[in-house]
Amino acid sequence: MGKKGKREKKGKGAEKTAAKMEKKVSRRAKKEEEDLEALIAEFQSLDAKKTQVIESSCQAPSPRLNGSLSAHPERDELILFGGEYFNGQKTFLYNDLYIYNIRKNSWSKLEIPNPPPRRCAHQAAVVPTAGGQLWVFGGEFASPNGEQFYHYKDLWVLHLATKTWEQIKAAGGPSGRSGHRMVACKRQLIIFGGFHESARDYIYYNDVYAFSLDSFSWSKLAPSGIGPAPRSGCQMTASPEGNIIIYGGYSKQRIKKDVDKGTLHTDMFLLKAEGVGKEEADKWSWSRLSPSGVKPPPRSDFSAAVGPSNRSLLFGGVHDEEEEESIEGDFFNDIYFYDMAKNRWFPAQTKGPKSEKRKRRRGKQGEAEAAGEEELEHRPPQGPLEIVREVVAEDGTVMTIKQVISGPAEEKEGSEEEEEEEEEGGALGQQVEPCPRSNAMVAVKHGILYVYGGMFEVGDRQFTLSDLHSIDLHKMEEWKVLVEMDPKAQEWLEESESDEEEDDVEGAEGGEEEEESSEEESEDEGGEEPHPAVESGEDAVEYVARTEQYWIRLARSHMGPEAKEKKVLKVAHAMAKTFHEDSG
Repeated sequence: MGKKGKREKKGKGAEKTAAKMEKKVSRRAKKEEEDLEALIAEFQSLDAKKTQVIESSCQAPSPRLNGSLSAHPERDELILFGGEYFNGQKTFLYNDLYIYNIRKNSWSKLEIPNPPPRRCAHQAAVVPTAGGQLWVFGGEFASPNGEQFYHYKDLWVLHLATKTWEQIKAAGGPSGRSGHRMVACKRQLIIFGGFHESARDYIYYNDVYAFSLDSFSWSKLAPSGIGPAPRSGCQMTASPEGNIIIYGGYSKQRIKKDVDKGTLHTDMFLLKAEGVGKEEADKWSWSRLSPSGVKPPPRSDFSAAVGPSNRSLLFGGVHDEEEEESIEGDFFNDIYFYDMAKNRWFPAQTKGPKSEKRKRRRGKQGEAEAAGEEELEHRPPQGPLEIVREVVAEDGTVMTIKQVISGPAEEKEGSEEEEEEEEEGGALGQQVEPCPRSNAMVAVKHGILYVYGGMFEVGDRQFTLSDLHSIDLHKMEEWKVLVEMDPKAQEWLEESESDEEEDDVEGAEGGEEEEESSEEESEDEGGEEPHPAVESGEDAVEYVARTEQYWIRLARSHMGPEAKEKKVLKVAHAMAKTFHEDSG
C-alpha cells in the first residue's frame, strides 16, 4: 500500500509540474502568436480570393521538408500538402496541394478555395469515406526569421471526390502543437504527443486524443498502465486489430539556464484497445514492447509508413552528435521493417536488379536471393555495423570517415576475373538510391514506397530536396529515380543584418519569386567572398577535411557499400571539383 501511494503521489506531482509548465509556455507564447495570427490572417485573405477549383499540370513541387505525402485511397495518386523551405536567410511556409499521378509519372497543382493556412510539421491521414478524405491536424507556422512560432490546433478535411476543403470545429481537442503523430484507426483519428515552442520555452506532450469520424467529436483518452515519456517525431502505427504502436521520437529538457539536453528515444509501446471488434474503443491500456531482431540505430526526424504484409517501416533520419559549440549530424537513407505480428525489427536489404550473368556465376546462391525477403527474416539477427577509417587525401589531409550500415557486409567469393567481369557491367548493375536525408515525406501505394524531398546538412548549410524515389517493398530489388534533383544547384544565402530587417510578409509567402531575385542580386555583387572557414573561425584544414568527408559519403551512397575505396575517392573528388567549378 505504501509503495502504491508513493507512486500515485509522484504521478500527481509530475502532472502538476507539466500543467504549470504548459501555462507558463502558453503565457509567453500568447503575444508571439498574436503577432503571427495577423500575418496568417493576411495570407488567408489572399487565399479567400480564390473562388474556383483550378487543376493544372506542372513540374515537380519546389524543394521542401516536413510536409505530408499521402496515398489516395481509391486512385493511383499521391497527395502532397504543405511543408517548409529555408534558404539560409528566410523560412518559407506552404499550403499548396499537389497530386502525383503514379501511372503517368506526372505532377499537377490543385488550387482549391479556402484551404488551411500555411504550415509544416502537421499530420495527415486518409480514409476511404465518400470517395476518399484527407484529414489534416495541427502543425506550425514560423516567422520568416525562424524565431517565432504559431502552433495550430485546427482540424481540416479535404473531400477528394468534390475537391473541397472543410474546417471541422469541435470542442475538446488537443492543444496547439507540431511534431505530433496521427493515424486513422478504424473509425477514429488517434493523435499522440508533439511539442509546443515559443521563443524562450517549450513543452513536449505524451497525451492521447481520439476524434470520432462518425460523431465528429473529440475525446481525451486516459489509458491505464505506464506509457511513453513526452516526445515528438515518433513512429506511430495502427495495427489491423485496432491497436496503436509507438516507437522512438525526440524530446529535450532544460538542465540549466540556456542549456538544453536532447534525448533520442528508442523505446517501444503498445496502446491496446479493450473490447475487440469495436469501432470506437472505450478503454485503452499502455504496455511496453520488447521486440526481437535488429532495431534501427538511434535517430530523429525519420519518416514512417505502413508497408505490405503487416509491417511498418522507418526510412532515413539523422543522429545529431552534440558537442560543446556545434552539432554534427549523421544522416541515414536506410529502411527498417517492423513486423507487427512477430514483434520483430529487421533491416531491409536491396537485392539489386536481376541479371542472367549473376545467376550463372552464383548458381544456387542467386536463386536463394531471389526466393524473397522471408528468408532474410530467418537469418540470425545481425546488428548495425559502424565502420571507421582514415583516408589521406591528395593534399595530405587526414579524414576520418564513419559509416553505419544495416548489417555486416557479406564476403564475396570468386576469382579476380569474376570481380572484373562484374565491374564491366557496373554501368548496368550500379545501384541508385536516395541520398541520406531527414524529414522526408513518404507514402506506400500498392506495396511501393515513395520518398519525396527532405533535407541534409553540410556544416552550416542546409540542402532541401525535391527528388522523388520509389522501391517495390515486395521485391526489394532496386530504387527507381522518378524525379531527379541536383542539390548543388540550390541557392543558399548567407545571413546578413540587412536581410533580417526586410519585410517579413514577403519572405513567408512563397519561395519562387524570392529565389529568382536573390540570384540576380548575387550576380551583381562584386569582390571576393571570404572562405567559409574564415567566416566561421574554423581552421581551413579542418574545413577541407569536413567538406571532403561529405563528398566521400555522397559518392558512397550513390555507388553502394561494395564499391572499392579508390573508386569512391576518385568519384568524390570529381563531384567536389564540379561543384566548386559550377559555384565559381
